[in-house]
Amino acid sequence: MHIRGIRGATTVEENSERAVLEATRELLQGMTQANNVEPDEIAALLFTATPDLTAAFPAEAARQLQWTHVPLMSAAEIAVPGGLPMCVRTLMLWNTPRTQEEIIHVYLRRAISLRPDLSSRRG
Repeated sequence: MHIRGIRGATTVEENSERAVLEATRELLQGMTQANNVEPDEIAALLFTATPDLTAAFPAEAARQLQWTHVPLMSAAEIAVPGGLPMCVRTLMLWNTPRTQEEIIHVYLRRAISLRPDLSSRRG
């Protein structure tokens, strides 16, 4: 068994609690479905949000999915000029026997532009 990282990102249409949490839940569900992850296999989740997203902590979306025992952390993304705005990123640390090559990373909405090479691998 190894700890592997699953990367994911999505974008939000507006800086509202509803929009941030809805997009983040969609992302988390996509990551778990694509890789057949069970919540008790998740070692931890790290979230970042771009500085223009201040209405909610993305980690709250995991709590709404009843992931009550998964360690979570939210942080601000670095404000790089020209970076993708209104973006939530996550790194899911997962206990799995799978290899790095078997991991499916999930990029949704405008975040597909961050890693088009990985986005085309889905499914």
